[in-house]
Amino acid sequence: MDAVTHEPYVAEIDKLIRRVSFVIKCRGRDILNEFGITTPQFNALLVLRDNGDMTIGDLGNKLYLASSTATDLIDRMERDGLVVRKRDSSDRRVVRLQMSEKGHEMIHAVIENRKRYLSGLLAQISPEEIEALQKALNSLYVMMKPPCQKND
Repeated sequence: MDAVTHEPYVAEIDKLIRRVSFVIKCRGRDILNEFGITTPQFNALLVLRDNGDMTIGDLGNKLYLASSTATDLIDRMERDGLVVRKRDSSDRRVVRLQMSEKGHEMIHAVIENRKRYLSGLLAQISPEEIEALQKALNSLYVMMKPPCQKND
């Protein structure tokens, strides 16, 4: 499809992406509230799950947070038992963050809850539509990814 033939779809697709994004954010916040964690805490847990132990500075960079903001976030997460600080075995000056068992359980439970929500929605459309949606979203993601790879 060239630029001329897809032009009528651009505004509608843009609007739909914004609407879906808004609903996902709202539902995501509701789910996080059920588990008593915030969006920044969830994002930090995702980064730790996907990247393993890291320093607060590294985590802050991945989340685009100022050093003081990252420290405050981790202080709250440590207080809530989601992460632990550990001295680096090769350099005692370095403190690394490690997701606690509670943090692992929390991230798993939140993601399972989100998947159940999405599964309920997808149950209302045909397998062919689900496959087409997955392929279209994957294509869009691949095209959009390069400018925002820091968290992925």
